[in-house]
Amino acid sequence: MRRALQLAAEGLYSTTPNPRVGCVLVRDSQIVGEGFHHHAGGPHAERVALAAAAGEARGATAYVTLEPCCHHGRTPPCTDGLIEAGVARVVYADGDNNPRVAGGGVRQLEAAGIAVTGGVMADEARRLNRGFHHRHAHGRPFVTLKLGMSLDGKVALANGVSQWITGPLARADVQRWRAQSCAILTGIGTVLADDPRLTVRDERFDLGGRQPLRVIIDRQLRLSPHARVLQEAGRCVVFTRQVEGAAAVALRDAGAELATLAGVSAEAEILHVLSQLGAREINNLLVEAGPGLAGALVAAGVVDELVLYLAPMLLGGAAQSAFALPELKALHEASRWRIVETQPIGEDLRLVAEAALGLTLPGS
Repeated sequence: MRRALQLAAEGLYSTTPNPRVGCVLVRDSQIVGEGFHHHAGGPHAERVALAAAAGEARGATAYVTLEPCCHHGRTPPCTDGLIEAGVARVVYADGDNNPRVAGGGVRQLEAAGIAVTGGVMADEARRLNRGFHHRHAHGRPFVTLKLGMSLDGKVALANGVSQWITGPLARADVQRWRAQSCAILTGIGTVLADDPRLTVRDERFDLGGRQPLRVIIDRQLRLSPHARVLQEAGRCVVFTRQVEGAAAVALRDAGAELATLAGVSAEAEILHVLSQLGAREINNLLVEAGPGLAGALVAAGVVDELVLYLAPMLLGGAAQSAFALPELKALHEASRWRIVETQPIGEDLRLVAEAALGLTLPGS
């Protein structure tokens, strides 16, 4: 199973919206086939492993990191392939909470006389697919909020200057977080200030030819059709209250897709956007935004993970704080986090924290 998890991680950057899955076929204590799922529409891990086994799968044990699928999607059911190949036993790590599977794979295998064992290294497998599970459980993506800041929690000077607080190695490290995300969300303020591309440009990451969906919240449609975010390969969705008029036409001509916020209250905007992204099969959402959007997401209780790059500098009280949050009257009202990782990145420090209430996933 550990080998199967290593294989599953090979699809870390390319499988979206599908889960990352690895499979190892073992017969007489020898591996006879192995494989992983590379991209949506391509063969699933079980099918790749069965093809590699070339007929030696009969009587074998299949070690799979996720319950085998039992429905027709972009590809045929993996359960059918395992049954037809004559596999004697299936050991899986994590259950699939996709309603189209959700135990159905196990039932079909057992009905065919195949012995099934589940829950082997489930925690490791579940973390690998936390976004996939989160979307199916909650209808929205797993949200990672990334910020670069000074030691005193500032992201820009009072005049808005922010390039560059963190060093080049920290900025390059962000490419890894982008690569494993299905979409990147920002606000119009960040786009107007920095004109970012919001793309993955590091060739070390195999994205299977895709780019993360770029998502911008721009209520009044201030985005220029010449912004760099619209000049790159891949899709860009703009959530706005202005879906008609000359500005809307210009942006559509530039390749943007406009998603309406009409009829959505200001208080419900964040949840609406996340729900719409969930409906688009976005599993993992990376947020790169300024204090306004960062604060709104935290206040709404929808940030599942913080990735903070701390630069060894102090910008002072007049500089812009990382989060625009309401004033607290008591410490018990504070948003609580659990630090799960600290790692030096060049001269900076990367800190990863999870919501203190933890993440509830299937089987936990």
